[in-house]
Amino acid sequence: MKKDMKMHSGKILLICCLSAMIWGKVWAQPSIDLFCGAELNYRDILHNGRVYDVLVNLTPGVKWHIGKGWMAAAQAYIPVYNDYGDYYKRIRLNMAVLSKEVHIGNSGFIKVSGGWFGSERYGLDVKGMYIVNSWLALEAQAGWTGFCSMATGWRASTPERWTALTGVDFYLNQYDTQFRLRGGRYVYKDYGAQLEIMRHFKHCSVGVYAEYSNQWEENGGFKVVMMIPPYKRKHRKVNFRPASNFRLTNNFGAEPYALKMYNTDPEENEREGWFDRKAFQWGVNRMTTDFYSKEDMENEK
Repeated sequence: MKKDMKMHSGKILLICCLSAMIWGKVWAQPSIDLFCGAELNYRDILHNGRVYDVLVNLTPGVKWHIGKGWMAAAQAYIPVYNDYGDYYKRIRLNMAVLSKEVHIGNSGFIKVSGGWFGSERYGLDVKGMYIVNSWLALEAQAGWTGFCSMATGWRASTPERWTALTGVDFYLNQYDTQFRLRGGRYVYKDYGAQLEIMRHFKHCSVGVYAEYSNQWEENGGFKVVMMIPPYKRKHRKVNFRPASNFRLTNNFGAEPYALKMYNTDPEENEREGWFDRKAFQWGVNRMTTDFYSKEDMENEK
């Protein structure tokens, strides 16, 4: 009985978030992005005689830029190759989020999101950053989430898990190199910290990271973020394009649950960050923009 009540309450909260996403703030002039990318997963656990297990998903998505900092986004998974088993074989919704971004002067930035996030979580999330100076910024994130998945039919739990992270970012502007240190309580109730070093190039960022979790101990790996062309785009009310980026994360310890967090944007990545690039002028956002339009070039003249 208790399990049924949890699933019922989870459905109610998710339906409310989706309803707000559909009906909220329709007064603004919208623009819509329809895009598609791909997700590559691989593991080398050697339990079945294969060197690697591979899972490849197409990830079609939509973003509705409603105006005044509001955005609605959704994403689906379409498996095209699967060694991971029956749990990953279904076409399913992966994300449906309504978010609001607020700027406090030129230094404070807050983003509030609600709905169905990545990593099979749903609930509420708040992200914030404060620019101290040209090379130093502070960040924080807090979330209240529950489990929600369509992989084997509808499964959900009551949101009762809290996450809270704080961190500091250092940026060497001369070398376009970023150091990021953050820690706190993660999705699977482990506590830990992660140090990340990213070198940003034109249309590409590469980096390494080291981390420690009280449940899974030491780990590390590397990350690559590639921005996908075409880099020159047109601004229309409805835009069709590829996904903005392709991310690759290598995990040396093969620990899928260590220091795990969810995404609240289907194109979220370490290069572009959490906030509107034109407003958040710090770090990699001071480099030449990855994507530009004819209108952007005319405004810069």
